[in-house]
Amino acid sequence: QVQVVESGGGLVQPGGSLRLSCAASGIIASITLTDWYRQVPGKGRRELVARIDSNSNTHYADSVKGRFTVSRDNAKNTVDLQMNSLKSEDTAVYYCYIRDFYLRNYWGQGTQVTVSS
Repeated sequence: QVQVVESGGGLVQPGGSLRLSCAASGIIASITLTDWYRQVPGKGRRELVARIDSNSNTHYADSVKGRFTVSRDNAKNTVDLQMNSLKSEDTAVYYCYIRDFYLRNYWGQGTQVTVSS
């Protein structure tokens, strides 16, 4: 059974940092890309925040460039999202999305990030 689990969310003050992790299990085929999305509950569709592909190429939404960094931790077998200089508008539920070689899609359950003083 495939499981995608996000962790690391929480409450942080503006200007602070958080590190999210995405751990996947049960995916047999090669993972071609891992995305981090976010969604404000009740406010429309999920927004792509960051992506890392199988060649470690990365992509970021303009709103997070220079503040967020996506990386792969091979020792922990996770894809992490380091979020610095957090702003109130970064408040959302953050989701990990994985696509495998056969174009199958997997989503995690999400982790809440709240930026507030």
